[in-house]
Amino acid sequence: MPDTLTSARPAATTTEHFDVLIVGAGISGVGGAYHLRTQCPGSFVVLESQESFGGTWITHRYPGIRSDSDLYTFGYRFKPWTGAPIATAEEILRYMGEVIEENDLARHIRYRHAIASARWSSADNLWTIEGTRSDTGESFRVTANFLWMCQGYYRHSEGYTPQWPGMADYKGRIVHPQTWPDDLDYKGKRMIVIGSGATAATVVPAVADDCAHVTMLQRSPTYFIPARNANDLADTLRQLEVDESWIHEIVRRKILHDQAVFTRRSFEEPDKVRDELLAGVRAYVGPDYDIATHFTPRYRPWRQRIAFVPDGDLFQGIRAGKASVVTDEIERFTETGIALKSGKVLEADIIVTATGFHLNVLGDIAFEIDGKPLDFADTVTYRGMMFTGVPNMVWVFGYFRASWTLRADLVGDFVCRLLEHMKEKGASRVEVALRPEDKDMPLLPWIDTDNFNPGYVMRGLHLLPKRGAKREWQHTQDYWREKNEFPAIDLDDAAFVYGGKVAVTAA
Repeated sequence: MPDTLTSARPAATTTEHFDVLIVGAGISGVGGAYHLRTQCPGSFVVLESQESFGGTWITHRYPGIRSDSDLYTFGYRFKPWTGAPIATAEEILRYMGEVIEENDLARHIRYRHAIASARWSSADNLWTIEGTRSDTGESFRVTANFLWMCQGYYRHSEGYTPQWPGMADYKGRIVHPQTWPDDLDYKGKRMIVIGSGATAATVVPAVADDCAHVTMLQRSPTYFIPARNANDLADTLRQLEVDESWIHEIVRRKILHDQAVFTRRSFEEPDKVRDELLAGVRAYVGPDYDIATHFTPRYRPWRQRIAFVPDGDLFQGIRAGKASVVTDEIERFTETGIALKSGKVLEADIIVTATGFHLNVLGDIAFEIDGKPLDFADTVTYRGMMFTGVPNMVWVFGYFRASWTLRADLVGDFVCRLLEHMKEKGASRVEVALRPEDKDMPLLPWIDTDNFNPGYVMRGLHLLPKRGAKREWQHTQDYWREKNEFPAIDLDDAAFVYGGKVAVTAA
């Protein structure tokens, strides 16, 4: 149970009420606010614990931070993207700011509002949300008919760093990218970046020109897609002076089509896909580089996320000698670097642990249902967004093999349709429940780990809800089917249990 539930806070003196409360002003929360504003009349508020909007894109401030998927699909479907496919954090924040300004969303967002607890009352059919304002220290209390969780999937306050022997002996500086210090001076310094994922592949080329040398130290390799940071189809359509909204939709559909083909091939012909991916790396590092050791993963493509490397910058740095890759395991930290199990020692002034996230289940908020603490691991998920026994709540959890925002938009449409359906039925409560035909359905972990198994999911799998053996009781990770399935969800299916009568609650 999060510490926030028991920490002493001054009691809030007033209670505000809204029809919908959105948790988080990141890519999902801002998108959710847009959908409420345009599809579903009513009062709503967005509570964000950080000082501004952006979520991931203001939490992470390490050198070179950028998207690892294209902005034609990571961007919202309703807002054309006009820049290069892979964008910097600054460009993404500018884009989100335009969405907020163009749709008059700023007045709905409250920053520095950290939520500690969320309590559901079946007697009142209301959520009561309490927390603290970080700017003033004041407590606040808000009630809401419906809770829309858009807080993301990892803990923003700290990243995951394994504890290796000897870390306390190291005389240099240890940094996690998620909490990159503003005063970190790496010019002329030797740096080790531990990790092999998208973050490491971003930091290494970003610091390579300034460091004396940077080494990417990995236990095992990752797949990458190195290619030009441009979209030829988009460029051609712009030369033809096609409207940007048309370009956005056409390019978006083409990318999604290509991604669907690539994903299918990764299952049907994994060896061919692996060879194609490795050939892309070889084209940058040269035929004599030891790709078998440093860039050939032990798993088939798409069992973990594949990051796009724009213009092959990581590999260009390696070929130029500014960066290097070491594939080995850490024995211990020393006073001046890292001793490896092979016997080799790497010297470094700075060590960056690009080793992942702490999985965060619904914001580390202490949830209660009618006075009883809620353990989400005891629930079963409905399509990865609702949970058995949890009324009037939807969670946005995006895709591993496609852009997060694709699912945020689908869920946004679903939430607005569900809220309107509740109005039509005169219901003030909805929850999902296993149907009679589901009672004997096997219950399984949240995700099939043979299908997808990144470290942060494996470490936190015990915290996540269960999935069922039937498709509607799973987060399938299949955008290409969900884009058709979500609009067709029968809101009067027996899986949806409605109750209560609509009542007006005074603020």
